Amino acid sequence: MNSGNAEKTPVIGWREWIKLPDLGISSIKAKIDTGARSSSLHAVDVEIFRRDGKTWVRFKVHPLQRTSSKTIEAEAEVLEFRRVRSSSGHTTMRPVIVTTLDVLGRSWPIEVTLADRADMGFRMLLGREAVRGRLLVDPGKSYNSGRPPKLRRPRGG
Repeated sequence: MNSGNAEKTPVIGWREWIKLPDLGISSIKAKIDTGARSSSLHAVDVEIFRRDGKTWVRFKVHPLQRTSSKTIEAEAEVLEFRRVRSSSGHTTMRPVIVTTLDVLGRSWPIEVTLADRADMGFRMLLGREAVRGRLLVDPGKSYNSGRPPKLRRPRGG
């Protein structure tokens, strides 16, 4: 084991606040799930369309858990359609996009499937392919990247 490399690799917790700047998402709480290969983003009103001979997707994101009070509209080119099996064993075809992930002040492109995650605990699931070789996951930690400024609770009496 190369412990020298591990010391330089940033550590995230089992849940983190992340950014998806290409989609206009300045903060969304993500569950880090190394048991899932791919990442998934909560998307509703998904509409597939053609632009300049390419397949695109237009969708809405409700980045805050348990509410649809905030809506972000986004568009992205579709990389492919992928058959994805949910944790309950149900298989669906989902559009896959490539977008930039920003966490711990670092950013890189990741593949994300779009799915309605309204009934799930987290609006974003960050799978192992998104973090492989870039981050270590400490399941005993949460929010190593901090919390968005407006969501921080005031300290004191």
